[in-house]
Amino acid sequence: MINNNQVVSIEYQVKEDGTENILDSNIGGKPLEFIMGSGAVIKGLEDAVAKMSVGDKQEIVIAPNDAYGEYISDYVQEVPREQFVGIDLQAGMTLFGQGDNGQTVQVIVKDFNDDIVIVDYNHPLAGKTLSFAVTLLDVREATEQELSQGLHAHNHGDGGCCGGGGCGCH
Repeated sequence: MINNNQVVSIEYQVKEDGTENILDSNIGGKPLEFIMGSGAVIKGLEDAVAKMSVGDKQEIVIAPNDAYGEYISDYVQEVPREQFVGIDLQAGMTLFGQGDNGQTVQVIVKDFNDDIVIVDYNHPLAGKTLSFAVTLLDVREATEQELSQGLHAHNHGDGGCCGGGGCGCH
């Protein structure tokens, strides 16, 4: 059993369950590292990895409630077009803005016309059952510096965050 505040290193591939469409993968690249118990990855992935041992390979199916939540139709809203001045809108594009509480908000443009823009505040993977192929590569104690970095004490190979990819973070 892996304990909280340990750094976990995994190799993974994730698909929408029942499809062959790969949403994200780091196979052959740099491992994904995260601090167990920090909330840096989705609950279902963290719970399953916590029961693994170094060297284990496992297929993990994660329901929406333990991934990115159920799809909520009320999160699709009409917003006045004037809030998107200077943006070359395209249906399907992802935009980032600031929510009422100051947090970064990701939306997907569903449709638009001269007066309104229909945006979807659901996570792109909301309502989807995910299938992870995971190999646990390493487990070690986190350093004080890693613990002080909070949720972003994990690594995505290029040093960035997946921003809605399927790796399971955020």
